[in-house]
Parts: sequence; structure tokens; C-alpha cells
Amino acid sequence: MNDNHIVASFDRDLESIQATMVKMGGLVEQALSDAALALRTRDVELAEKVRRGDKVVDELDLMLKSDAARLLALRSPTARDLRLVLAVMEISSHLERCGDYAKNIAKRTMAMSGAGAITGTLSDLARMAAFVETMVRDTLDAFIQRDPVKAAEIIERDAEADQIYNTLFRSFLTHMMEDHKNIAAGMHLHFIAKNIERVGDHATGIAEQTIYAVTGALPEDDRPKQDPITIGLQESDV
Repeated sequence: MNDNHIVASFDRDLESIQATMVKMGGLVEQALSDAALALRTRDVELAEKVRRGDKVVDELDLMLKSDAARLLALRSPTARDLRLVLAVMEISSHLERCGDYAKNIAKRTMAMSGAGAITGTLSDLARMAAFVETMVRDTLDAFIQRDPVKAAEIIERDAEADQIYNTLFRSFLTHMMEDHKNIAAGMHLHFIAKNIERVGDHATGIAEQTIYAVTGALPEDDRPKQDPITIGLQESDV
């Protein structure tokens, strides 16, 4: 076996795990979009489709991790190649969690079936979901383009996602305090908003891994690890 064959085979292995990651990204983007649409239109069937579809994302995550582990064991990559493999594995984990959050949104949508809604909140949540979905799409583009500048810009957007969430939380709290009949719907909507906000956090994590893969250094993380509004949330929802 000559060196050229070894190099070509290694390149194919690298391309394969990246292709799996990109496929995961596309599925997660679609799941987030469908979950937001199901919420806005109260489409239980679409929500159920999102819930079932998460299994495919989980399977791709396991396949990518297995292929990456085999690549590390057999190829022993170094320097930039090693960073790339490690970054792809981390990004896969972030995408898998984003898929979980899309599934959680769908499950909450199904739980709200037939229940009343708080006027205006579904469209507000849909706009927040669209904002965060764009973060996911752009951060994956930044990785594909190996663009640390674009990745850094996406990290900055996370503060806006947090602000949107905090504004929605205050709105839900006001509605629940004004009328106890809004409490059940308000709690469901709050969990949905928190899941959307968490997707933004994971998009930021993908951007950080992009910077690491290209530069060899992670950006300094001065973002708050947890805001006080998360207190009392169930682990399955966050």
C-alpha cells in the first residue's frame, strides 16, 4: 500500500464523517422548522412526525461517533486533522441535543392539543424559533466554509436569542398572573421557549468548535452558564 493511497483513504474517512454531520444538520434544521410550524398551526400530526424523526438524528450521531473513533484509532491524526475530527464529534453532540429540543417542542405542542392558547404568543415563539434556526444554519455554513469570523458573529447573536427568551418569559408570567386560566398554557409555552433558547446555546457551541478547528483555540467563554429563570425546569426539557 503506497502513501498516496493512505492519504486518499484518510481524506475519504474525513469527508465521510463530515458528510454525516451535514446530513444531521439538515435534518435538525427541518425538525426545528416543522416543530415551529406545528406549534403555530396546532398541527398534531406534524408534531408527531417531528417526534418520530428524532430517532434518525440519534442514529446518525451514534454512527458518526463510531466512525470517528475508528478513524482516530486507525489513522492517529495529528494537528489540524485531529482538531477537525474532535470538532466534528462535538458538533454532532450539539446537533443531537438540538434534535432533542425540537422533539420536546413537538411533544409540548401535542400536549397542548385542544387547550386554550395565550393570544399572540404562538407567533412570537415561531419568530424566536426562526431566529434560532437561522443561527443553526449559519453556524453549519461557517464550519463548512472554515470561517472563524462568521462563527464569532454567530456567538454574538446568542445574546439576542437570550433577550428574546427573557422578554417572552416576562410576557408568559404576566399572562399567568393576570388570569389563572392561563397557567397551564403558560407553563407549556415557557418550556417551549426555553427549549428554543437552548438550541441557540448549542448553535453557539458549534460556532466555538468551528473556531477551534480552524485556529486551534477555543474562544473565551464569558457567557453566563445559567440564568435564574431556568430554576425549576425539568432535565428532560432543558
